[in-house]
Amino acid sequence: MPASEVLVTGGAGFIGSNLVERLVADGFSVTVLDDLSTGRMENLEGLRNRFEFIKGDVRDAKAVAKAVEGKEAVFHMAAIASVERSVRDPAGVEEVNVVGTLNLLKASAECGVGRFVYPSSCSVYGEAKKLPIDEDSPTRPISPYGVSKLAAENYCGVFHRLFGLGTVSLRFVNVYGPRQTRGPYSGVITVFAERLARNESLVIHGDGEQTRDFVNVKDAVESCILAMEREEAAGGIFNVASGKATSINELARMMASIAGVKVGEVHADERKGDIRHICG
Repeated sequence: MPASEVLVTGGAGFIGSNLVERLVADGFSVTVLDDLSTGRMENLEGLRNRFEFIKGDVRDAKAVAKAVEGKEAVFHMAAIASVERSVRDPAGVEEVNVVGTLNLLKASAECGVGRFVYPSSCSVYGEAKKLPIDEDSPTRPISPYGVSKLAAENYCGVFHRLFGLGTVSLRFVNVYGPRQTRGPYSGVITVFAERLARNESLVIHGDGEQTRDFVNVKDAVESCILAMEREEAAGGIFNVASGKATSINELARMMASIAGVKVGEVHADERKGDIRHICG
């Protein structure tokens, strides 16, 4: 569906800022709603005054309703995207990932938004018994984060069926690329890259034979654009994956080789809630 006025929640974050950049380049009128708890304005500094920024929290229903008003499409990128944090604080993650999504869905339905794009996660599958996964694979999340994403997905489906809201859920695998958040909850590629830059040993949780499917943020952004544009996508759920499984040990060796750095590897305890294998 064509749209001109769009809202991007979490637009100062990793995937969100890359999406905002693409939307602005494509000529959309973009509003960003972000509380800057993890997002950074520096991620958007190259765009200057080419978008509207609202500092606000998706848990604030009034702020959400005001931001959604007049929009033709909503990209709900705001979330706490950390398995580890969800294990420590499941209620806090639920509040942002589920209640925040409900606020956006309710406001979007009431304001007549044409398309609601929700980036979910392949964590909803848990430990899949058969790989590669597809959209019909059983959903058995093993972390509070996975539970929160599946719950939000289900609410998207309910709002599509009950109110005709054109929701599209995208189940991302591990997304990497520029502006990925730095810190203890960063994606493994960002963590490894930073440690290699400092000539530090790479910390691998568990035996390193766990596998991941990696997708570049530009491809993730493209999937969001297609989810907005394709009429037939309304009400759908789609995996966004490369179809290639890479072990963490392989990744460590590959990145060290590319960087031309010889560093050691340190194996730490497995992290609670982490999926052993995923590939779409």
